[in-house]
Amino acid sequence: MTVDLSPVQEYYKDKTIFITGASGFMGKVLLEKLLYSCHSLKEVIIICRPKRGKAPETRLEEMFKLPIFQRIKDERPEMLKRVTIYQGDVTFDQLGLSGESLKHVTENTNIVFHMAATLKLEGNLRDAIDMNLLGTRRALNVAKEMKQLEAFIHLSTAFCNCDQDVMYEKVYEFPHKPEDLMRLAEWMDVKTLDAITPDLLKPHPNTYTYSKRLAELLVRDHYESMPVIIARPSIVSPSAYEPVPGWVDNLNGPTGLMVGAGKGVIRSMLIDTRHLSEVIPVDYAINGLCVIPYQFAKMTERPKDVPVYNITCADHRKMQWGEVIEMSKEIGYRYPMEAGLWYPDGCITTNKLHHNINVLLFHWLPAYLIDFILLLLGQKRFMIRVQNRISVGLEVLQFFTMRAWFFKSDAYSSLWAMLNESDRKNFNMDMDPEETVPMYIESCVQGGRQYLMKESPDSLPRARLQLKLMYILDRACKTLIVGTLCYWTYGLVARLLGV
Repeated sequence: MTVDLSPVQEYYKDKTIFITGASGFMGKVLLEKLLYSCHSLKEVIIICRPKRGKAPETRLEEMFKLPIFQRIKDERPEMLKRVTIYQGDVTFDQLGLSGESLKHVTENTNIVFHMAATLKLEGNLRDAIDMNLLGTRRALNVAKEMKQLEAFIHLSTAFCNCDQDVMYEKVYEFPHKPEDLMRLAEWMDVKTLDAITPDLLKPHPNTYTYSKRLAELLVRDHYESMPVIIARPSIVSPSAYEPVPGWVDNLNGPTGLMVGAGKGVIRSMLIDTRHLSEVIPVDYAINGLCVIPYQFAKMTERPKDVPVYNITCADHRKMQWGEVIEMSKEIGYRYPMEAGLWYPDGCITTNKLHHNINVLLFHWLPAYLIDFILLLLGQKRFMIRVQNRISVGLEVLQFFTMRAWFFKSDAYSSLWAMLNESDRKNFNMDMDPEETVPMYIESCVQGGRQYLMKESPDSLPRARLQLKLMYILDRACKTLIVGTLCYWTYGLVARLLGV
């Protein structure tokens, strides 16, 4: 049966795509989208390393069991056979490929999506350089050997130029050279490198944005001889519609905060609620990535500078963080998490002293108390370890939540403008009108419950009952504490006045 293809689908016809980082959050969604919407493609090649004793083939089989691949199983099951997986790793030369696997990749690949990276904001510089900088160089070296390469899309981050007041779609210069940092990481021991890291990073807040900025310079320097492109998504949030609403597989970004707050574990955060939220659903970001090589191929004249796309939410679609948080709280009370640590009504503030007092009283003291009780019961202690991770995570996140961010995304907007109606339906990048935002946040909350916490929708009645009991306990404890404090203060004042 002949199927009419849209222009973007026609572009992908008989193409072979090579993806690094296909096992990551965005990588999974990209793989699913290519197989589902670009069903005329020839092959998708991915690399994967063994993990926890599981071979790459086993990991792929388990990946295909995820809910996001269900629509392919239902509608286009034959597409799963077009995925070729090789054991590989961006921390190895030639990406760990050799022999027939390397030959197959270099002789057949048309489009590369380089998405592999370490996303740990608190990670050490050695690991960030090895994955994000050296890993990019290794991917570029393999791509140089590709005989039919049409586009090499490097996934960066919209926050890699955080010292700029307004971030345009261009590569910004930086005093440090990628080659110098790669050589430095090769000969300097980890202890010494860690000692000089704070000075090296300035003005960057963490090793992630720093290494990503250097990787952009590396990619740019290959533009003269290779068809390289840079894509910069902002904070990527759960899916809006595709492949299933609210799908997410990690606790990074807003979802982690939502789950932590919903469980009553995160009780205080530094957020300037006046600033606009800077998030984009993963399916909108992936749809943009799919269209980028199509636009690049249609260009009649090669751009002078390397193409850069800021994959961000349009300014007129953004909401203030305060509105988003209040809406999330309201929806979170309708779809509560099971068995939370405490009633979820954490404090949002811009006052660091207020925040630190809250953290001491409502993060650390309960953690020590719970671990002490577990010690007495002979159980394994875990709360202090959890709070240590939360503390580090909140500290690195506050750099982003306390600042206003301004992006110019004309190139990204042009992707939507060039699509016909058929492709706009297949590769939707137009953020929904404001009235659908509550529906999206609702899907995010439910997605966090279902896909991260593995809590079935059937458990909602029990969770709502637990929430009511937590509310009563919370108010009773606060009344007792405030009453005791007032009584103690009254007694102290009375003694001082000799009453």
